[in-house]
Amino acid sequence: MQDYIVRAMTSDGYIKAMAIRSTHLVERARNIHKTTPTATAALGRVLTAASMMGNVQKVENGALTLQIKGGGPLGTILATSDAVGNVRGYVHNPSITLLEKYAGKLDVGAAVGTDGMLTVIRDLQMKEPYIGSVALVSGEIADDVTAYFAQSEQTPTACALGVLVNPDQSVRVAGGYLIQLLPGAPEEAIDKLEAGIQKAGAVTPMLADGLSPEDILRRVMSDFELEFLETTPVAYKCYCSRERVSATLIAIGRKDLQEIADEGEPITIECQFCDTKYQFSPEEIRGLQATL
Repeated sequence: MQDYIVRAMTSDGYIKAMAIRSTHLVERARNIHKTTPTATAALGRVLTAASMMGNVQKVENGALTLQIKGGGPLGTILATSDAVGNVRGYVHNPSITLLEKYAGKLDVGAAVGTDGMLTVIRDLQMKEPYIGSVALVSGEIADDVTAYFAQSEQTPTACALGVLVNPDQSVRVAGGYLIQLLPGAPEEAIDKLEAGIQKAGAVTPMLADGLSPEDILRRVMSDFELEFLETTPVAYKCYCSRERVSATLIAIGRKDLQEIADEGEPITIECQFCDTKYQFSPEEIRGLQATL
């Protein structure tokens, strides 16, 4: 089944929620970057969170970048979402050895680290992007996203993310939810939500049991009447092209382009998001230089 995001709101208007199935887009990322299981779980969680956060913006042609630098062996993890929720991303060290808390439980927090920052860059099609950063809480990603919303955007939020990896290292399931309290939410609503989250438990077993995004929200928010508002298909989608790479090369300037051309050998530029390779001959480099 296709990956998608579903958005909902409680009938009293105090809580908005969304959930996602991201299995295919995380598997696509795994295939592109050849990630080992721990890296797959970490990158998958960041991609899943970025997809939901990008979808929330609803700014035409807007974009959101979620970056994690925790000081752990994975290095930098980055994901970029468009205004729909289509994402692309990478992890600096995709081939780290298996890290487990115990047999069968990947230790994403140790792989990510906690000595660093979570940074969100929101391109809202204004003069300057909005940039917010918070210190990492656990490196488990969901806790850190929750802390970001509370500290940087003053929005009480519950975030859950899960990626389950098969013995053959493929992605069995991936997904999560993002629930936010709106201004004026009474204490009773907060208490009911907290109880529902605790009763529902971790999101990964729900995904493994085959629950849809709608089912997950119904289980977590069982004490609320939900109104489902919108369903949006999402995918792993890279926007690289030869034209964009050419523009990047032009931006380095006439002198550097001349040095590249003088070497007399083709150069290859590889997209960090999808590993597509673009080759430019010395003649093509001179052609780019001529446009300056």
